[in-house]
Amino acid sequence: MSEATFTHILTHPGSAHKDDLLACCLLLAFNPAPILRKEPAPHELADPHVAIVDVGDSHEPENGNFDHHQFPRDAAPSCALSLVLQYYGLYEDAKQFCEWLEPAEWFDCRGANKTAQWLGVEREIIGKLNSPIDVSLLRRFAASPSHQPGEPVWEMMRMVGQDLVEYLSGLRQRLNEIDRSCQIWKIDEAPDQANLVLFLPRVDPLPEEPSAGIGHYLRQKAIDGQTIGTIYPDRRNTGYGISRYNDHPLLDFTRIEGESDVHFAHKSGFVAKTTATDPKRLRQLLLLGLKTT
Repeated sequence: MSEATFTHILTHPGSAHKDDLLACCLLLAFNPAPILRKEPAPHELADPHVAIVDVGDSHEPENGNFDHHQFPRDAAPSCALSLVLQYYGLYEDAKQFCEWLEPAEWFDCRGANKTAQWLGVEREIIGKLNSPIDVSLLRRFAASPSHQPGEPVWEMMRMVGQDLVEYLSGLRQRLNEIDRSCQIWKIDEAPDQANLVLFLPRVDPLPEEPSAGIGHYLRQKAIDGQTIGTIYPDRRNTGYGISRYNDHPLLDFTRIEGESDVHFAHKSGFVAKTTATDPKRLRQLLLLGLKTT
């Protein structure tokens, strides 16, 4: 990541879109600088201390220029936010963990019709995903030629950028923690090829939400399709939660609600809570919830 500090951020005037707004949000997380909405002058394009976003026909991150409009028509969908994420070394994690990013790239580069075709949905679905939060923030951002620290829109945009950075950095840290401590159990008793269970031992300090990140971890390891369940520390007591993964039909934990060390089993069967802490007993409880026929 570059150590350059931008003294101000410049993006195009007129209507605003998600990619330029979010790119500015991300820049604000690292550079709490004023935002100007105008066409860039040549000296600004050459100034590495001016971040120029979604305008200028130049992608030169070493000079702070983040425009994608000059890319070839057949280039992979990319947007101003993509370029800023790349600049800060966050793009690969964002592409993996922010499910909304790739559709946003497609929408900005290919438009609503092509994006709907790529997603395999009707064109009308795209409009139904609009939020009044999006509309108001984009409208207010577009309404002023500049946004300064302390103003509501600027402060909200900085919070969006900070939250995105915290989410990506926190999730990456969490996945590293899971990788260091988890065990992947193979359940030979399972009647089909999906026969893996992730066991996450208790650690100190315990994360606020011990099961957070498990799904991302399994997808990152490309074993989510083979995984039927997860076992993780219960944040409310010293025991564990036992859960079916992605609502896998092989597990039904109403089958263990009568066990003396099981104090809760959801009536739909997707999760149970136990005071047991011995991995052998936890595995036994999971097997008791397994449908073998």
